[in-house]
Amino acid sequence: MYMNILVIGGTRNLGHLLVHQLIALGHRVTVFNRGLTRDELPEQVERLHGDRTKKSQLARAIEGKTFDMVIDNALYKQEEAEDITALLKGRVGHYVFLSSGQVYLVREGAARPFKEDDYEGRVMPAPKPNTYGYEEWLYGMDKRRVEDTLSRAFETNHFPYTSLRLPMVNSERDHFNRLYNYILRVADGSPILAPSTPNYPLRHIYSGDVIRAILLLLETGKGKGRVYNISQDETLTLEEFLALIGDIMKTKTQVVRLKRDLLEANGFLPDCSPFSERWMSELDNRRSKVELGMTYTPVRDYLERIIRYYEQNPPPQPRSYLRRYSELLLLEHSKPTA
Repeated sequence: MYMNILVIGGTRNLGHLLVHQLIALGHRVTVFNRGLTRDELPEQVERLHGDRTKKSQLARAIEGKTFDMVIDNALYKQEEAEDITALLKGRVGHYVFLSSGQVYLVREGAARPFKEDDYEGRVMPAPKPNTYGYEEWLYGMDKRRVEDTLSRAFETNHFPYTSLRLPMVNSERDHFNRLYNYILRVADGSPILAPSTPNYPLRHIYSGDVIRAILLLLETGKGKGRVYNISQDETLTLEEFLALIGDIMKTKTQVVRLKRDLLEANGFLPDCSPFSERWMSELDNRRSKVELGMTYTPVRDYLERIIRYYEQNPPPQPRSYLRRYSELLLLEHSKPTA
């Protein structure tokens, strides 16, 4: 049985992959975005264009339409959450919001790996404005405000939302080239520079598993009024993660840790090690397994898929790799940390 589905935003990465999967399964798919860049979606996808931050444009685009499911890839502000819940009231069977593990990182006292119940509690004060830390804090706070708005809409009007909290998403189509940054550095055979602190373990998610979670919600109708962490099973150190990449590429990897302030002063972060930031969440995925029946792709399996994809479809060399020679020159004149 086909469903009528609206995907808001995200035609470059997750949204692109999701739409292709939905079409392959026989569903009717509509995409709403700004329409500023050419997409690579199938011709049968209905396209609606507008700025979702402007309620009037979104209202005009979906006027008179109802949907079995709406998947929102591009919801960042409380006001936008208030708009979408008002516009879709009584017109959507299931609304899926792609949230972030950063909702936990602005909490005080929450311990890794974060569970869904760790959401409640005191949040940290704002860092100094106009800093990287402030922007990341604000992102986490805004996602919390969106989730709180959706929760209130469920409690007061039975708005049928589900929130999927995601950590770092590894994907063949990541336009930020974060994983590809590491693949290039592994391929050149020279040491990979990483900051000594923080040294958080990695517990990411594969894009295909995010899509699997959405399809489970679509097929079962479960999860309304609930939130789920969607995260891989394995927890790895950066060294273990890069060693897996090296093994797949049949080369050795070496991670050399330098003081963070030295790497920052030379402008090498986050490019030299994108997964070494403080704002990297680590999520417990047990609720998604118990309530939704989720299973997760082993890290090695999805890394092999992504690496093979890049081998067959090499993207342009990202700007973040242009200073690779300078990174290695710094290493020659620096003392690694223990």
